[in-house]
Amino acid sequence: METLTLEQAQQIIAGALAHSHAAGYQPMAIAVLDAAGHLKAYAGEDGASMFRFDIARAKAWGSVGMGVSSRVLGERAKENPNFFVSLSSTSGGRFLPQTGAVLIKSATGLLLGAVGASGGTGDQDEAICMAGVKSAGLRHD
Repeated sequence: METLTLEQAQQIIAGALAHSHAAGYQPMAIAVLDAAGHLKAYAGEDGASMFRFDIARAKAWGSVGMGVSSRVLGERAKENPNFFVSLSSTSGGRFLPQTGAVLIKSATGLLLGAVGASGGTGDQDEAICMAGVKSAGLRHD
């Protein structure tokens, strides 16, 4: 069975930060979770605020738990807000349906985990996550 390696997780972070720096984004925090929702790797840049870790992890946790990007979750939350408020509550606040996390998949489409970012706009956070996954030679959804 294929799993997300520490080396891949660290490369995802490096690739995400390289994209962020090239684009001139604010200081970022990036959390990479495995398929079971466990933290595999994390980086918070100097100057990232204290909430960034929790936000990045919650975006990724919701994404891997529901099997879709956090952008899709945010869209779904608009249609059924009570359900998503309940999910956030029952998960102890670890679930955040806001743009900024993508799934990490192997070349064959196997779910390996998710990566979430926080520090910019949702679109910026999502873009660096996608760049990080691609830099590791993996697929994102």
